[in-house]
Amino acid sequence: MLQKFSSLRDSLAKTRNSVFGRVATLLGQSEITPELWDELEALLIQADVGVYTTLELLDRLRSRTVREGITQAELLRSALKAELRAMLGEAKPMDVDSGRPLTIVLIVGVNGSGKTTSIAKLAAYFKRKKRSVLLAAADTFRAAAGEQLDIWAERVGVPIVGGQPGSDPGSVVFDAVQSAKARRADLLIADTAGRLHTQYNLMQELKKVRTVLAKVVPGAPHETLLVIDATNGQNALTQARQFKDAVGVSGVIVTKLDGTARGGIVFAIAHELMMPVRFVGTGEHVEDWAEFDADGFVDGLFD
Repeated sequence: MLQKFSSLRDSLAKTRNSVFGRVATLLGQSEITPELWDELEALLIQADVGVYTTLELLDRLRSRTVREGITQAELLRSALKAELRAMLGEAKPMDVDSGRPLTIVLIVGVNGSGKTTSIAKLAAYFKRKKRSVLLAAADTFRAAAGEQLDIWAERVGVPIVGGQPGSDPGSVVFDAVQSAKARRADLLIADTAGRLHTQYNLMQELKKVRTVLAKVVPGAPHETLLVIDATNGQNALTQARQFKDAVGVSGVIVTKLDGTARGGIVFAIAHELMMPVRFVGTGEHVEDWAEFDADGFVDGLFD
Protein backbone atom coordinates (compact mmCIF):
# COMPACT_ATOMS: atom_id res chain seq x y z
CA MET A 1 0.00 0.00 0.00
CA LEU A 2 2.81 2.42 0.85
CA GLN A 3 4.54 1.84 -2.49
CA LYS A 4 1.28 2.36 -4.38
CA PHE A 5 0.57 5.62 -2.56
CA SER A 6 4.10 6.87 -3.15
CA SER A 7 3.86 6.18 -6.88
CA LEU A 8 0.47 7.85 -7.14
CA ARG A 9 1.58 10.82 -5.05
CA ASP A 10 4.71 11.32 -7.15
CA SER A 11 2.67 11.31 -10.35
CA LEU A 12 0.56 14.19 -9.01
CA ALA A 13 3.54 16.50 -8.52
CA LYS A 14 2.70 18.84 -11.43
CA THR A 15 -0.96 19.15 -10.47
CA ARG A 16 -0.08 19.59 -6.80
CA ASN A 17 2.69 22.13 -7.34
CA SER A 18 1.00 24.24 -9.99
CA VAL A 19 -2.59 24.35 -8.74
CA PHE A 20 -3.43 22.58 -5.50
CA GLY A 21 -0.37 24.03 -3.80
CA ARG A 22 -1.89 27.42 -4.51
CA VAL A 23 -5.22 26.15 -3.17
CA ALA A 24 -3.47 25.17 0.07
CA THR A 25 -1.86 28.60 0.28
CA LEU A 26 -5.21 30.27 -0.37
CA LEU A 27 -6.83 28.27 2.40
CA GLY A 28 -4.07 29.33 4.77
CA GLN A 29 -5.63 32.79 4.99
CA SER A 30 -7.24 33.96 8.20
CA GLU A 31 -10.89 34.09 7.19
CA ILE A 32 -13.30 33.17 4.42
CA THR A 33 -14.10 36.08 2.10
CA PRO A 34 -16.04 36.46 -1.17
CA GLU A 35 -12.70 36.90 -2.91
CA LEU A 36 -11.49 33.57 -1.54
CA TRP A 37 -14.46 31.78 -3.12
CA ASP A 38 -13.77 33.45 -6.48
CA GLU A 39 -10.11 32.52 -6.44
CA LEU A 40 -10.84 28.96 -5.34
CA GLU A 41 -13.28 28.58 -8.24
CA ALA A 42 -10.67 29.82 -10.72
CA LEU A 43 -7.99 27.47 -9.39
CA LEU A 44 -10.23 24.38 -9.55
CA ILE A 45 -11.23 25.16 -13.13
CA GLN A 46 -7.56 25.68 -13.99
CA ALA A 47 -6.85 22.16 -12.70
CA ASP A 48 -9.53 20.87 -15.13
CA VAL A 49 -11.94 19.85 -12.43
CA GLY A 50 -14.48 21.27 -14.88
CA VAL A 51 -16.99 24.10 -14.61
CA TYR A 52 -20.00 21.94 -13.72
CA THR A 53 -18.14 19.87 -11.12
CA THR A 54 -16.43 22.97 -9.68
CA LEU A 55 -19.70 24.86 -9.22
CA GLU A 56 -21.35 21.90 -7.52
CA LEU A 57 -18.29 21.41 -5.33
CA LEU A 58 -18.38 25.05 -4.21
CA ASP A 59 -22.11 24.83 -3.51
CA ARG A 60 -21.45 21.85 -1.25
CA LEU A 61 -18.63 23.69 0.50
CA ARG A 62 -20.71 26.81 1.11
CA SER A 63 -23.49 24.71 2.59
CA ARG A 64 -20.99 22.89 4.76
CA THR A 65 -19.49 26.11 6.11
CA VAL A 66 -22.95 27.26 7.19
CA ARG A 67 -23.92 23.88 8.61
CA GLU A 68 -20.69 23.42 10.55
CA GLY A 69 -20.11 27.07 11.39
CA ILE A 70 -16.79 27.25 9.54
CA THR A 71 -15.45 30.81 9.39
CA GLN A 72 -11.68 30.27 9.16
CA ALA A 73 -10.14 29.48 5.80
CA GLU A 74 -7.72 26.94 7.25
CA LEU A 75 -10.68 24.82 8.43
CA LEU A 76 -12.05 24.90 4.89
CA ARG A 77 -9.12 22.81 3.69
CA SER A 78 -10.26 19.60 5.38
CA ALA A 79 -13.82 20.26 4.23
CA LEU A 80 -12.59 20.66 0.63
CA LYS A 81 -10.66 17.41 0.81
CA ALA A 82 -13.72 15.60 2.17
CA GLU A 83 -15.95 16.92 -0.62
CA LEU A 84 -13.38 16.09 -3.30
CA ARG A 85 -13.14 12.57 -1.91
CA ALA A 86 -16.94 12.24 -1.94
CA MET A 87 -17.03 13.17 -5.61
CA LEU A 88 -14.84 10.20 -6.47
CA GLY A 89 -17.47 7.82 -5.12
CA GLU A 90 -16.93 4.47 -3.49
CA ALA A 91 -14.49 1.94 -4.89
CA LYS A 92 -16.03 -0.74 -7.10
CA PRO A 93 -13.93 -3.84 -7.70
CA MET A 94 -13.34 -4.91 -11.28
CA ASP A 95 -15.37 -7.84 -12.56
CA VAL A 96 -12.42 -10.21 -12.90
CA ASP A 97 -13.71 -13.10 -10.82
CA SER A 98 -10.96 -15.70 -10.60
CA GLY A 99 -13.62 -18.41 -10.34
CA ARG A 100 -14.90 -17.69 -13.84
CA PRO A 101 -13.34 -19.96 -16.53
CA LEU A 102 -12.46 -16.97 -18.72
CA THR A 103 -12.73 -13.25 -17.99
CA ILE A 104 -12.54 -10.85 -20.94
CA VAL A 105 -11.46 -7.23 -20.60
CA LEU A 106 -11.92 -4.98 -23.64
CA ILE A 107 -9.68 -1.91 -23.94
CA VAL A 108 -10.91 1.11 -25.91
CA GLY A 109 -9.61 4.62 -26.54
CA VAL A 110 -8.11 6.90 -29.15
CA ASN A 111 -4.66 6.62 -30.68
CA GLY A 112 -2.03 8.42 -28.64
CA SER A 113 -3.80 7.98 -25.32
CA GLY A 114 -1.31 5.38 -24.09
CA LYS A 115 -3.59 2.44 -24.84
CA THR A 116 -0.91 -0.05 -25.93
CA THR A 117 1.33 0.68 -22.96
CA SER A 118 -1.65 0.46 -20.60
CA ILE A 119 -2.52 -2.99 -21.95
CA ALA A 120 1.03 -4.15 -21.22
CA LYS A 121 0.94 -2.68 -17.73
CA LEU A 122 -2.47 -4.25 -17.07
CA ALA A 123 -1.22 -7.64 -18.25
CA ALA A 124 1.86 -7.38 -16.03
CA TYR A 125 -0.31 -6.31 -13.09
CA PHE A 126 -2.57 -9.36 -13.35
CA LYS A 127 0.35 -11.67 -14.06
CA ARG A 128 1.82 -10.59 -10.72
CA LYS A 129 -1.51 -11.62 -9.22
CA LYS A 130 -0.95 -15.14 -10.61
CA ARG A 131 -3.51 -14.83 -13.38
CA SER A 132 -2.95 -16.64 -16.69
CA VAL A 133 -3.14 -13.76 -19.20
CA LEU A 134 -3.55 -13.75 -22.98
CA LEU A 135 -3.59 -10.66 -25.20
CA ALA A 136 -5.66 -10.15 -28.36
CA ALA A 137 -4.29 -7.66 -30.89
CA ALA A 138 -7.59 -6.67 -32.50
CA ASP A 139 -6.44 -3.24 -33.64
CA THR A 140 -6.03 -4.36 -37.24
CA PHE A 141 -6.67 -0.94 -38.79
CA ARG A 142 -3.30 0.52 -37.81
CA ALA A 143 -0.43 -1.48 -39.27
CA ALA A 144 2.04 -0.85 -36.45
CA ALA A 145 -0.42 -1.53 -33.63
CA GLY A 146 0.00 -5.31 -33.67
CA GLU A 147 3.79 -5.04 -33.86
CA GLN A 148 3.88 -2.68 -30.88
CA LEU A 149 1.68 -4.96 -28.80
CA ASP A 150 3.84 -7.96 -29.82
CA ILE A 151 6.91 -6.20 -28.43
CA TRP A 152 5.14 -5.38 -25.16
CA ALA A 153 3.74 -8.93 -24.86
CA GLU A 154 7.28 -10.31 -25.12
CA ARG A 155 8.56 -7.82 -22.54
CA VAL A 156 5.97 -8.75 -19.93
CA GLY A 157 6.02 -12.43 -20.84
CA VAL A 158 2.44 -13.10 -21.93
CA PRO A 159 1.21 -14.81 -25.12
CA ILE A 160 -0.64 -12.87 -27.81
CA VAL A 161 -3.03 -13.65 -30.65
CA GLY A 162 -3.16 -11.28 -33.61
CA GLY A 163 -4.32 -10.96 -37.20
CA GLN A 164 -3.17 -9.55 -40.49
CA PRO A 165 -3.43 -5.76 -41.02
CA GLY A 166 -6.90 -4.94 -42.29
CA SER A 167 -8.42 -8.23 -41.15
CA ASP A 168 -11.73 -8.40 -39.30
CA PRO A 169 -11.27 -7.47 -35.60
CA GLY A 170 -14.19 -9.72 -34.72
CA SER A 171 -12.36 -12.71 -36.18
CA VAL A 172 -9.25 -11.84 -34.16
CA VAL A 173 -11.11 -11.76 -30.85
CA PHE A 174 -12.96 -14.96 -31.77
CA ASP A 175 -9.65 -16.73 -32.44
CA ALA A 176 -8.21 -15.26 -29.24
CA VAL A 177 -11.07 -16.69 -27.18
CA GLN A 178 -10.52 -20.15 -28.69
CA SER A 179 -6.79 -19.86 -27.97
CA ALA A 180 -7.46 -18.73 -24.41
CA LYS A 181 -9.66 -21.76 -23.82
CA ALA A 182 -7.10 -24.12 -25.34
CA ARG A 183 -4.31 -22.62 -23.20
CA ARG A 184 -6.59 -22.58 -20.15
CA ALA A 185 -5.93 -18.88 -19.72
CA ASP A 186 -8.33 -17.23 -17.29
CA LEU A 187 -7.94 -13.62 -18.45
CA LEU A 188 -8.10 -12.26 -22.00
CA ILE A 189 -7.26 -8.59 -22.57
CA ALA A 190 -8.35 -7.41 -26.01
CA ASP A 191 -7.00 -4.33 -27.76
CA THR A 192 -9.25 -2.48 -30.21
CA ALA A 193 -8.63 0.06 -32.95
CA GLY A 194 -7.68 3.49 -31.63
CA ARG A 195 -10.62 5.46 -32.89
CA LEU A 196 -11.96 8.93 -32.50
CA HIS A 197 -15.21 9.09 -30.59
CA THR A 198 -16.68 11.07 -33.53
CA GLN A 199 -16.04 8.34 -36.12
CA TYR A 200 -19.41 6.61 -36.38
CA ASN A 201 -18.36 3.68 -38.58
CA LEU A 202 -15.44 2.77 -36.35
CA MET A 203 -17.60 2.97 -33.25
CA GLN A 204 -20.03 0.57 -34.96
CA GLU A 205 -17.11 -1.79 -35.61
CA LEU A 206 -16.33 -1.70 -31.91
CA LYS A 207 -19.92 -2.65 -31.13
CA LYS A 208 -19.53 -5.66 -33.45
CA VAL A 209 -16.48 -6.81 -31.49
CA ARG A 210 -18.54 -6.68 -28.31
CA THR A 211 -21.28 -8.70 -30.02
CA VAL A 212 -18.82 -11.41 -31.09
CA LEU A 213 -17.45 -11.68 -27.55
CA ALA A 214 -20.94 -11.93 -26.05
CA LYS A 215 -21.75 -14.84 -28.38
CA VAL A 216 -18.69 -16.93 -27.53
CA VAL A 217 -18.44 -16.17 -23.79
CA PRO A 218 -21.59 -15.44 -21.74
CA GLY A 219 -21.59 -11.93 -20.31
CA ALA A 220 -18.46 -10.85 -22.19
CA PRO A 221 -16.84 -8.44 -22.23
CA HIS A 222 -16.89 -8.46 -18.45
CA GLU A 223 -15.13 -5.09 -18.29
CA THR A 224 -14.70 -2.39 -20.93
CA LEU A 225 -11.95 0.01 -19.89
CA LEU A 226 -11.47 3.37 -21.57
CA VAL A 227 -7.92 4.72 -21.69
CA ILE A 228 -7.86 8.50 -21.15
CA ASP A 229 -4.86 10.80 -21.57
CA ALA A 230 -4.91 13.20 -18.60
CA THR A 231 -3.04 15.85 -20.59
CA ASN A 232 -6.13 16.29 -22.80
CA GLY A 233 -8.12 17.85 -19.95
CA GLN A 234 -11.73 18.58 -20.85
CA ASN A 235 -11.33 16.92 -24.27
CA ALA A 236 -10.81 13.69 -22.35
CA LEU A 237 -14.17 14.23 -20.66
CA THR A 238 -15.85 14.58 -24.05
CA GLN A 239 -14.22 11.36 -25.22
CA ALA A 240 -15.31 9.52 -22.10
CA ARG A 241 -18.90 10.67 -22.51
CA GLN A 242 -19.08 9.50 -26.13
CA PHE A 243 -17.47 6.12 -25.48
CA LYS A 244 -19.74 5.51 -22.51
CA ASP A 245 -22.82 6.17 -24.63
CA ALA A 246 -21.59 4.01 -27.52
CA VAL A 247 -20.06 0.93 -25.90
CA GLY A 248 -20.96 0.92 -22.22
CA VAL A 249 -17.60 1.71 -20.65
CA SER A 250 -17.36 0.21 -17.16
CA GLY A 251 -14.22 1.95 -15.97
CA VAL A 252 -11.39 4.29 -16.87
CA ILE A 253 -7.61 4.08 -17.03
CA VAL A 254 -6.02 7.53 -16.68
CA THR A 255 -2.59 7.79 -18.31
CA LYS A 256 0.20 10.39 -18.34
CA LEU A 257 -0.92 11.75 -14.99
CA ASP A 258 2.72 12.47 -14.17
CA GLY A 259 3.07 14.78 -17.19
CA THR A 260 0.24 17.23 -16.60
CA ALA A 261 -1.12 19.82 -14.18
CA ARG A 262 -4.64 18.77 -15.19
CA GLY A 263 -5.08 15.95 -12.71
CA GLY A 264 -8.40 17.46 -11.67
CA ILE A 265 -9.98 15.83 -14.73
CA VAL A 266 -10.30 12.67 -12.61
CA PHE A 267 -12.98 14.39 -10.51
CA ALA A 268 -14.96 15.45 -13.58
CA ILE A 269 -14.91 11.93 -15.03
CA ALA A 270 -15.87 10.25 -11.76
CA HIS A 271 -18.55 12.77 -10.80
CA GLU A 272 -20.16 13.88 -14.06
CA LEU A 273 -20.09 10.52 -15.81
CA MET A 274 -20.23 8.31 -12.70
CA MET A 275 -17.48 6.13 -14.18
CA PRO A 276 -15.00 4.58 -11.74
CA VAL A 277 -11.31 5.18 -12.31
CA ARG A 278 -9.72 1.73 -12.16
CA PHE A 279 -6.02 2.37 -12.76
CA VAL A 280 -3.59 5.26 -13.15
CA GLY A 281 -0.50 5.34 -15.35
CA THR A 282 2.21 7.05 -13.32
CA GLY A 283 5.18 6.90 -15.71
CA GLU A 284 6.67 5.26 -18.79
CA HIS A 285 7.79 1.93 -17.34
CA VAL A 286 5.70 -1.20 -16.84
CA GLU A 287 5.94 -0.88 -13.07
CA ASP A 288 4.68 2.75 -13.20
CA TRP A 289 1.12 1.65 -12.63
CA ALA A 290 -1.24 1.97 -9.69
CA GLU A 291 -4.67 0.68 -8.86
CA PHE A 292 -6.65 3.84 -8.24
CA ASP A 293 -6.79 4.81 -4.57
CA ALA A 294 -9.28 7.64 -4.02
CA ASP A 295 -8.00 8.51 -0.56
CA GLY A 296 -4.39 8.51 -1.72
CA PHE A 297 -5.30 10.57 -4.78
CA VAL A 298 -6.90 13.37 -2.76
CA ASP A 299 -4.15 13.33 -0.14
CA GLY A 300 -1.52 13.42 -2.89
CA LEU A 301 -2.97 16.62 -4.30
CA PHE A 302 -2.44 18.49 -1.05
CA ASP A 303 0.35 16.86 0.96
